[in-house]
Amino acid sequence: MAQMVTAFVLINCVPGKENEVYKKLSEIKSISETYTLFGEYDLISKIETKDYKELESTIIQKIRTIAGIVETKTLTGIKF
Repeated sequence: MAQMVTAFVLINCVPGKENEVYKKLSEIKSISETYTLFGEYDLISKIETKDYKELESTIIQKIRTIAGIVETKTLTGIKF
């Protein structure tokens, strides 16, 4: 069985749009969790996809197109 690709996306939003962005992120099928942060970033989402092509599509076509998102930083991870 192929291993899933896991990534964490750190997100900065337009001030006051965090709630709206959070709701939109919750509608994306490949996002398993989203949390509000206090500090340098506003939100963090955990993405689980079948491959890197799906990860790319999720980030570029689904996340980065959400109104209110200013910046994203993606970190991919593996389990030992």
